[in-house]
Amino acid sequence: MEFAEDAQPVPAPNEALVRVEAFAPNRGETFLLERPEPGLTPGKDIAGLVVRAAADGSGPRTGTRVVGHPPRGGWAEYVAVPTHSLAALPDGVGAVQAAALPLAGITALRLLRAAGGLAGRRVLLTGASGGVGHYVTELAAAAGADLTVVTATPSRGERLGELGAAAVVHEVAAARGPFDLVLESTGGADLPAALSRLVAGGTLIWFGQASRTPVTLDFFDLLAGPEGATIRHFHYAGAPYGRDLATLVRLVASGRLRPEIDRAVGWERTAEALVDLRERRIRGKAVLTTEAM
Repeated sequence: MEFAEDAQPVPAPNEALVRVEAFAPNRGETFLLERPEPGLTPGKDIAGLVVRAAADGSGPRTGTRVVGHPPRGGWAEYVAVPTHSLAALPDGVGAVQAAALPLAGITALRLLRAAGGLAGRRVLLTGASGGVGHYVTELAAAAGADLTVVTATPSRGERLGELGAAAVVHEVAAARGPFDLVLESTGGADLPAALSRLVAGGTLIWFGQASRTPVTLDFFDLLAGPEGATIRHFHYAGAPYGRDLATLVRLVASGRLRPEIDRAVGWERTAEALVDLRERRIRGKAVLTTEAM
């Protein structure tokens, strides 16, 4: 990764021009850099200041502090963001906190909506130490779930316990089920192992493949597991995002959601942060600020 000059983006009529104060890369974005498409400009999680309101009159006014989820272009000093994917920030929520919210926070909100009511249900969450996992843990515990999380190390598990996890294990095989619901994000051997821990008629929602290892299911193995199970795929994407961003901001402002930020540094350290994110050395989120180099 290296810095380069580019023209300031020209917003469409329904877009606001935002001066970026902080952005947060996501692990999935690092995979796009393996074989980047021509003209690729990554960056989906940003916070900053509206310096030009949308020409169509929609969205926040010039001078409003915002969090945004643009489709691309956020690893920069300026980005054009559709107004339907912006939310205003109150004084108590800073740019670093806000930048950690969009992709991971929206994924957690929408995943738990897809899961339905959680109060009193036994839930297993794999891959819990990433950005999505921390938000899911805090939100699910607050909703009344009896949550078991799977994470690689005791230090990461300790924090998840503080956020409300009832039990912390370091491999799926150690999870003491059965579970009403599995939220599975690692793929590989973890998905069939987690599936076998469902109650009869339980549900597994697959929402990621952090291991980057394909899943193989032997359906004869199900004979030793639950008598019937539902497997669903979930993907968070689909604008507009503004309403969900506003919900996340409100939860943070009221102290009911705490972004887990492992690292907040100047954007001259972007390459280092991307490598550590890719190699899973970041707990929660990394946030880069566009301060002077």
